[in-house]
Order: sequence, then C-alpha cells, then structure tokens
Amino acid sequence: MKIARFFADSSVRYGIVDGDDIIELVNGEIPSDEDAVVYLLPEVTLLAPTAPSKVVAVGLNYTDHAKEVGMDLPADPMIFLKPSTSIIGPDENIIYPVMSERVDYEGELAVVISQEAKNVSPEDAEEYILGYTCVNDVTARDLQVKDVQFTRAKSFDTFCPIGPWIDTDIDPTDVAIETRVNNKTVQSSHTKHLNWDVFELVSFISRIMTLLPGDVIATGTPAGIGPLEPGDRVDVTIAGIGTLSNRVIEAE
Repeated sequence: MKIARFFADSSVRYGIVDGDDIIELVNGEIPSDEDAVVYLLPEVTLLAPTAPSKVVAVGLNYTDHAKEVGMDLPADPMIFLKPSTSIIGPDENIIYPVMSERVDYEGELAVVISQEAKNVSPEDAEEYILGYTCVNDVTARDLQVKDVQFTRAKSFDTFCPIGPWIDTDIDPTDVAIETRVNNKTVQSSHTKHLNWDVFELVSFISRIMTLLPGDVIATGTPAGIGPLEPGDRVDVTIAGIGTLSNRVIEAE
C-alpha cells in the first residue's frame, strides 16, 4: 500500500495511491466504494508524505561511502538531526544557499514511524514502522568539512526532500537504490549493504530519543556522492517505492 499526503481542494489530505488515482482516506481508513473520493494524481500536489517532529539521519552506514570520504565505520550508528523546516516534497525546489560553494546529493532509504517508540528491541522494531520512502539528505559539503559537526551543512531550508509517498509493503533489507542527476546515474547500490539495517536503527535511536508517529529515519547514503548545481534535476529511486524528483535553483 502506498500512502500519499497531498494538497487538493484547498486543504491537505491523505490517500492511497492506486495507479493514477488517489483514494482519500477518511479518519485514517479507506472508505467504502460508494463513499470514496478519488483524485487523479496529475491533478493534485504531492507533499512530503509525513510531517515529522524530527528527521534522524544516519551517517557512514555504507562501507563504500565511508571509504570514499576517507573515514572509518563508527562503532555505533552515527546520528544527527535535520530540522522539520528543511523538509520539502516531490517536485519542490532545492535552494542552493549563498553561504555554500558545494552542495551535494545523498540518496537514501527513509523509515517512517507509526507509533511512539521508546527502548524498542530490534526484534520488535517492525511493529513501530509505518513504511518506507525516499529521502535526499542534501548537504553543504564545504560547510560540513569546515564545521566538522553536521548541523549547519544539513539544515538549510529545502535540504530534506522526502517522497513521493510511503510504501508499507517493501522489504527494507532487499531493495535497490539509485540516484540520478540530469538522468545520469551517480549512485547505485542496495540496502543489503547497510552496515546497520532499519530494525537495528529504530532500536538504537529509540534508546536515545522517543520516536513519535510520523518521524523519519534517513538510513544513510551509499558511495557516489557528488555536487549539484543550479538547474540540475536530481532523482532518487528506490525499488518498490518510486522516484523522488527535485530541481536545484539559486537563492534569490
């Protein structure tokens, strides 16, 4: 099942994607056929599929990415936060900040939390997961290197595209992930190469902070990171979910 958050008829709505249709959810439930309100995908504006209290991102979770940036894999998952104000949805613009001279893409699998999670075991973690989506952990790489810590480099407005929807059915340990810039493949990997899988991450993070419904965990990016320029189109595709597409524009 694919769950979308969208704007139509002057309000934000949730629905189930069925081909080119979105069946609006009523109080979180799929209505009967006679009561269903159906929208056509091309006629609505897809939004980020969740409005989380926080995005918890994981660094250096693929061995090949750690090697390309010249760092060792950490002993424990290395986590940082991206603010809710960095979130945008499909087809929204990534704004290239004046403060940075190098902005990179980082395509990743994201986990969306379904219910409050605290001190969850890896074995029980699946019970707390609503589903999965694509995320682009956009990063001002020059500022990340300059600052050492990640907050400024990861937190600019528009630096967390999420979408296009949440898929509840995929096996997160067995999906391909690809990033393309202007239709050229720049990242191509598989979640089987994650150092810590999604269930281990949910458990680890829930022992540090309470995860709330709708919260997002970005599970880390594979090798192949690189720069974006104003005018570029960046697509993150995860098998079984779909493609998250955004363009890069200059700051006004």
